[in-house]
Amino acid sequence: MARWGMVMDVRRCTGCQACTVACKAENEVPLGVFRTHVRYYEIGEFPDVRRARLQHICNHCENPRCVPVCPTGASQQRDDGIVFVDYQKCIGCKSCMAACPYGARFVHPDLKVADKCTFCMHRVDTGVVPACVQTCQGGTRVFGDLDDPDSEVNYLINTQPTTVLKPGSGTDPQVRYIGAASTGDGPVSPDYKEVL
Repeated sequence: MARWGMVMDVRRCTGCQACTVACKAENEVPLGVFRTHVRYYEIGEFPDVRRARLQHICNHCENPRCVPVCPTGASQQRDDGIVFVDYQKCIGCKSCMAACPYGARFVHPDLKVADKCTFCMHRVDTGVVPACVQTCQGGTRVFGDLDDPDSEVNYLINTQPTTVLKPGSGTDPQVRYIGAASTGDGPVSPDYKEVL
């Protein structure tokens, strides 16, 4: 059994948002909400200010906070680590949204249920990488089996300095970042000033 994860090499990202568009098209994500997208942040204080990009996506945590708080069992984690929402069980209570430290969930405006990235599990189950990975021209997103010592994700994790978002959360995210803008406390997080 695989254990899926992703490495984001932020140094390679051009901010083109092709990943966002591919995700929306593949998963029929409505306007105004996102399963994944690239955010821009300001780091520093004037006059030493710089702009940083960071790819936001569900971290498919080893210990997801969103799963145990769900009162109906709609938030689930598969044996391969993919965290998803069973729309048939979801009542839209937003407990999982409040529990997620990464802001990775939203209420689907048409279905009125919680929604999020699923690593395109319908594609992964047929041996195809997630849509955002397939469309990334810069090679920023690398997807693979974290338990396979010969996988590209393991190669990157073992040869490059990687970090995770909010390392103190205790969730053990399965999405790692290379070259994320440092704030002195790990990579930039959604708590920093987002800019257009």
